[in-house]
Amino acid sequence: MNPGAVYAISSSMVMPTRPNWLPPSHISTIASCEFRIRCSISGRVDSGADQSRKITKKVKNRDQQLWKKRDSAGSGTKALNLVRIVSELPNEKEAVYGALDKWTAWETEFPLIAAAKALQILRKKAQWQRLIQVAKWMLSKGQGDTMGTYDTLLLAFDMDGRVDEAEALWGMVLHIHQRSIPKRLFARMISLYDHHDKQNGMVEVFADMEELGIRPDEDTVRKVARAFKTLGDREKQKLVLQRYLPDWKYIHFNGERVRVRRNKWAGD
Repeated sequence: MNPGAVYAISSSMVMPTRPNWLPPSHISTIASCEFRIRCSISGRVDSGADQSRKITKKVKNRDQQLWKKRDSAGSGTKALNLVRIVSELPNEKEAVYGALDKWTAWETEFPLIAAAKALQILRKKAQWQRLIQVAKWMLSKGQGDTMGTYDTLLLAFDMDGRVDEAEALWGMVLHIHQRSIPKRLFARMISLYDHHDKQNGMVEVFADMEELGIRPDEDTVRKVARAFKTLGDREKQKLVLQRYLPDWKYIHFNGERVRVRRNKWAGD
């Protein structure tokens, strides 16, 4: 029976009036029967309402998603395959780019995760030329435009002695991502100039950091201070040390970590 119909019947039902002449025992029996009937009808109505709520409950459709996570299954194998392919090729741009295009020919979308893992493998193996080739190929496809890729590429330029290309890349990054460049990328560029004895370049990058309000780490401060010292500008060397080095440092003494005051003027 339809729960709505049951409820309509129960609401319109009027129990007969009990005569006053019935004995008390009969009256209590009739009252008990009325109570059972009402409870039975009420229970059926409630259960019917619960069933209707269960039936009309909306089921979540998991197939209708606004986004899907990139499938990283097998990305490690793809990365190793990419490293093997580029390692066997001659050091020619056309040959490398052609092989990389074939590597992605049957992919429905660019295998960005596998390519990023391949860059890390090449970095661990110190294959800087191959790393540069793969990173440039990724960027030419409009993929991997991240600060992590730029950091890895600047390191490869540094280790391969390609300072001019590093400067070109840094100029592009500074022009496009000026307000979102992390501290570690500035530190990477200052380290590159430090490795190749380009003190003027270090000072320029440090000036950009100050202009953007980025506080350098302690290692970067020491490198910039040495650059000012090499350039013969002792005043700026002292100013940098005084402004950015903390007043205290920690040393190990008798097996304990002790805080002592730093001698900034000595570059300590």
